[in-house]
Amino acid sequence: MSDVPKHQYIDSAEALTTLCRELRKRPYIAIDTEFLRERTYRPELCLVQVKHEELLACIDAIAIDDLGALSELLLDESVVKVFHAASQDLEIFYLLTKKVPTPLFDTQIAAPLLGYNEQIGYGNLVKEYLDIELSKTHTRADWTRRPLPEQQIQYALDDVIHLESLYLGMHAQLTEQNRIDWLAPEFAEQAKVEKYDQPAGERWKKVRNIQRYKGPALSIIQQLARWREVKAREINQPRNWLLKDDVIVSLAQQRPDSLKELTHIRSLERKTREKFGAEILDTIAKAAEISPDPVPAIKKKQKLTNANLAKLQLLNAWVHQRAAELEIAPSLLAPQKLLEKMVTGDGINALHGWREPLIGDDLQSLLEGRAYLVAAENGLTLANLK
Repeated sequence: MSDVPKHQYIDSAEALTTLCRELRKRPYIAIDTEFLRERTYRPELCLVQVKHEELLACIDAIAIDDLGALSELLLDESVVKVFHAASQDLEIFYLLTKKVPTPLFDTQIAAPLLGYNEQIGYGNLVKEYLDIELSKTHTRADWTRRPLPEQQIQYALDDVIHLESLYLGMHAQLTEQNRIDWLAPEFAEQAKVEKYDQPAGERWKKVRNIQRYKGPALSIIQQLARWREVKAREINQPRNWLLKDDVIVSLAQQRPDSLKELTHIRSLERKTREKFGAEILDTIAKAAEISPDPVPAIKKKQKLTNANLAKLQLLNAWVHQRAAELEIAPSLLAPQKLLEKMVTGDGINALHGWREPLIGDDLQSLLEGRAYLVAAENGLTLANLK
């Protein structure tokens, strides 16, 4: 493998234990995963890439039956786990360990504090920060294939090789600029268990326009959505392979009570009808006899008056000025929805964490008439009323 960086290919529990024992001595690890989820309910973990300095490894999650050593590494609080756009990786590791790995550092979340776009992709960040162009050849590769071709291994390793460089550079910059502590609440939010542990009984809330339905129809939607979630987990297939949301709604509206009537439900897959028709009918019959769970109230967005629009423009002007001074995106410093809440009185204390000391008092002073903006050579300045 002359073109592939020197690395370890870990395909046994014994080798994994040795690797993880060494990595647990390190202060951080760059980590990435390759997985498939098109054909299954749960993402199918195929490969885990890790790096710290000279230690570079691909962990073959398909070949290894016992990933306990990896779980211990992920949950070791003395090791920072470095990701880019961590949510999918964290979901996979939550399924593996039933906990969210912490502490963590996400370069996608950190990047806007250094002036990069919010939600910046990994390839773009590597290009802009490291001036390295990554290959996109294996973006849709089959990671269940064994043995893996050299080119796929190279592609996988590149992710953590450059991720480590991003982390070291960005962490140093943020520390120098006294911004590293700004990230703590963002990472804490990302590590909340409820993001990755969603009860089957709550899935109905994601059905489009669920507020339209009441009585038996709503109850059937709720119970069929729960049945679908439990069954999809049981057979490890995507939920939409069983029943799509629009099929659930059709079943709730038409309330079939026989296998023959199920044949008239548009878009209900034949294999689902034949294999699970009896369970679907039983779920419908039982659901129609019980009261539905209440639908969460949706607070309608308050239409801004002309006066509030004027206030919003005032706040936006200062947000843009401060963002320019801080060299970060205005939407990161004070999101538009938050500003709208402030001018309507719904979010007086909405700014929290690192944002509050940077701009919170300024915005409140402007809203309360204790300060005003003055045009200056370099944009705007904030002046306090005497």
